[in-house]
Amino acid sequence: MPASEPVAIAILAKAPVAGLAKTRLIPALGAHGAAMLQEALTARTVETAITAQIGPVTLWATPDATHPSFRELAVRSRIAVKRQPDGDLGARMLAACEATGGPVLVIGTDCPSLSPAHLQAAAGALRDGYDVAVISAEDGGYVMIGMRKPQSVLFGSMPWGTDRVMAETRQRMSENGLRCFEHPALWDVDRPEDIEKLRGDPHFARFF
Repeated sequence: MPASEPVAIAILAKAPVAGLAKTRLIPALGAHGAAMLQEALTARTVETAITAQIGPVTLWATPDATHPSFRELAVRSRIAVKRQPDGDLGARMLAACEATGGPVLVIGTDCPSLSPAHLQAAAGALRDGYDVAVISAEDGGYVMIGMRKPQSVLFGSMPWGTDRVMAETRQRMSENGLRCFEHPALWDVDRPEDIEKLRGDPHFARFF
């Protein structure tokens, strides 16, 4: 892959609707506060993706793409916004990969520790010939997965939402001869005890 070839970024994001977004944080923040944190995390992720400057950015929205915060991000950041298709997380991630027509990084919005440098390194690995690039999460999942072409074997019948996702992904990559670039684990924000990790970050000052 040429060093200058674009690597697309697909961001999977949930609308910041009270009672729908970041439900595991509701005990700590309330339904409205959890939704507002979801909105802040999404905006931060979009900023990170754009700053990386590795390729086009698409925000894949659920349950639809009509929420005002999505429209505002599309206008302000000049990114495409599309509705996530139906299906489990694996089906939706695979659809985002297939829609790009080329190398892609797929990320969620739960990892404010993900930086432009992380995305640039992953894109560089794909350009250097790796089949897959992944950044694991400290909870046993992953915060980013990239690939030169869609690998459906990594998405079907996965134990999503458990601490076995990354281990299962590694096993499937090995079984299918996929060459993988893996970055050390990063933390994400899923549980009330994770909120403290945001302290000191100006993007999230209003939550303290």
